[in-house]
Amino acid sequence: MFTAITHSQIYVLDQDLALDFYVGTLGLEVNTDVDLGFMRWLTVNVPGHPDRQVLLEKPGAPAMSEETAREVRELLTKGATGGSLIFSTEDCRKTYETLLARGVEFTQEPTERPYGIDCGLRDPFGNNIRFTQPTS
Repeated sequence: MFTAITHSQIYVLDQDLALDFYVGTLGLEVNTDVDLGFMRWLTVNVPGHPDRQVLLEKPGAPAMSEETAREVRELLTKGATGGSLIFSTEDCRKTYETLLARGVEFTQEPTERPYGIDCGLRDPFGNNIRFTQPTS
């Protein structure tokens, strides 16, 4: 049976802008950036953890028709595609301050929860991102 999840996927409208945000702003690293002809396979990962990648995929062919891709792009900008990432951090408040200084717009400031401290933001395309400092 299964032994791991190796890839997750979220939709983005512009892969170069996604690279700038996920790598330049959030500090992830590029794992794979390959032009397959019919699509660009662009994955990122948390530094030091290449076994878990996030595919930053543009809605479109070959997975969907142009009509469906248009609908997905519209839903994405509303934050309604269900795309979501949750990261862990050793210091939620420090990570928040670092990203705030880099111009990230947050949807929720660091908040105490039963499981730890977490906060939320959206990427430039509408995807929900959270990061959590788990309770030890």
